[in-house]
Amino acid sequence: MAKNYIRFQKKKNTDWALLENGRILPLGCGDLSTKDFLEFLRKKKKSTKLKSISSEGISILSPITAPCQIICQGANYRQHLIESGLNPDDKNYNLFFTKSDASLFPPIGDVVRPLHVKLLDYEIELGLVFGKGFDSDLDPNPQNVVSHVAAFFMANDVSARDVQLPQLQWYKGKSYRTFCPSGPHLTVLEPGDFERLDSLELTLTVNGEVRQMDSASNLVFKPIESIVELSRFCNIAPGDVLLTGTPSGCALRAPGKLVQALGGFLSEKTKWKLFIKGQSKRSQYLRPGDVVRSTIRTVDGKINLGEQILNVIAE
Repeated sequence: MAKNYIRFQKKKNTDWALLENGRILPLGCGDLSTKDFLEFLRKKKKSTKLKSISSEGISILSPITAPCQIICQGANYRQHLIESGLNPDDKNYNLFFTKSDASLFPPIGDVVRPLHVKLLDYEIELGLVFGKGFDSDLDPNPQNVVSHVAAFFMANDVSARDVQLPQLQWYKGKSYRTFCPSGPHLTVLEPGDFERLDSLELTLTVNGEVRQMDSASNLVFKPIESIVELSRFCNIAPGDVLLTGTPSGCALRAPGKLVQALGGFLSEKTKWKLFIKGQSKRSQYLRPGDVVRSTIRTVDGKINLGEQILNVIAE
């Protein structure tokens, strides 16, 4: 069964710990990167006895460490495609983009809305952590592909829509500091665990209201085929991650088809000014004081990526 680990800080010391039956069991390995921690686990003797510690005074850190590549998939749930103004039956390509690792942030804390951003959006995502790298096309055999994935984790692909879309700057609009809360758990997989991916349920709430809820079984481009395609144009190192897309329920809503058609007759400046004006009427965008909570787990709880608790604050 998958095992959950956290990266934490206590009294200015950083370490990793195993979570087991509600206990925190420090491993005493120090402030290792995600890559080095996975290697540490491979070499660690299983018989080592661990002593638990209290959760008092512990700060949970992101289990994903920089430097690393954060590769993302866009519009990868059918209903999210529809609310983005796209026809799922017409989409025949896998959309990849990247985020800066400067956006990595703990799973509990304050997400900062930059001064110039008004349309701040949330996106719960299932993340995959690569334990083995590749620098050539992968053999598409599922068993081979799965062997490159060491762990699952949860991320929130926080997005400044008024930067991402009008400026056509996905990298910039999704990479401000605090825009990739990750964890709390690094869920390291055992043989057979990856096959349970379709059973994972994703839920995100804002101020107690459910905004996103879906199953990973509804991914349009599944992880195995996505990793195979990724290998054709991208080199991956251990510790790099892939965010697999977000379900429907984001604050962003695409204008209707008629409005989009009329927009083709407007100047770029006017079109995006009207877009921002229209989106600003939507109360779902995040504002200072909002609390965002999210979970990813199987119904039986055997795979549980923990809970994120994020407070939105102004810069």
